[in-house]
Amino acid sequence: MVGFKATDVPPTATVKFLGAGTAACIADLITFPLDTAKVRLQIQGERQGPVRAAASTQYRGVLGTILTMVRTEGPRSLYSGLVAGLQRQMSFASVRIGLYDSVKQFYTKGSEHASIGSRLLAGSTTGALAVAVAQPTDVVKVRFQAQARAGSGRRYQSTVDAYKTIAREEGFRGLWKGTSPNVARNAIVNCAELVTYDLIKDALLKANLMTDDLPCHFTSAFGAGFCTTVIASPVDVVKTRYMNSALGQYSSAGHCALTMLQKEGPRAFYKGFMPSFLRLGSWNVVMFVTYEQLKRALMATRTSREAPF
Repeated sequence: MVGFKATDVPPTATVKFLGAGTAACIADLITFPLDTAKVRLQIQGERQGPVRAAASTQYRGVLGTILTMVRTEGPRSLYSGLVAGLQRQMSFASVRIGLYDSVKQFYTKGSEHASIGSRLLAGSTTGALAVAVAQPTDVVKVRFQAQARAGSGRRYQSTVDAYKTIAREEGFRGLWKGTSPNVARNAIVNCAELVTYDLIKDALLKANLMTDDLPCHFTSAFGAGFCTTVIASPVDVVKTRYMNSALGQYSSAGHCALTMLQKEGPRAFYKGFMPSFLRLGSWNVVMFVTYEQLKRALMATRTSREAPF
């Protein structure tokens, strides 16, 4: 057995909730530069936008994007929007990942054998609920990642300033801009990510190919990351473009998608695919491995405290 040993007592909903948020924050800290590179590549090609300096710079590939940002804006630009990103994960991942098992049990009425339909329904539910809670943090994160740090293109000076500026210039509705594509994206992401991880892990354990430890969690998470990237990339690009757009640039998420198709062609929906995969693959591996270990560590600590002397 590699890592913490599984406890006899299953993790509580609170342990899962806190563990998911913490694990997601750790994964974000490690993979945030890849996410920033993904956002820059996704908005590349827009003729207009709130941040022209970032949009006008030409990026080529993941490494090229990262090197260009470091050269023109400094290394700190790779972590622009990190505070909002961590705020997002603590509220967002806690709901969509931490409550997944509880919602799945609700739909299966406590049965140990969950169908694919029940898992998909649980993933869609927690994904949509998480967006309702954490959408403003996602808007601020994307705006920070899209803006250039150098020159006059810098629009927001701090995370708090971003929240205030968006609310003042666009109204409180501006903080929930892109909710519809984000709900669609996260319903898809949650289903692809959590359900795929669930299914791959169950298949490996039932076939006795692996035991419930780190190698199994790593393999399941990597597979989930690839499937999620392939399925969710088009919605993710539309979400990023729409959330980063200037007031009035697009009338809706559908208009944004149609404009992309007309001006840039179908390939535009897979812009930033490689950084998306590198980010989602590595993020899933770090998050799920950390999450599984945190659940076991927290339950082991709780059990040891409750054990009689």
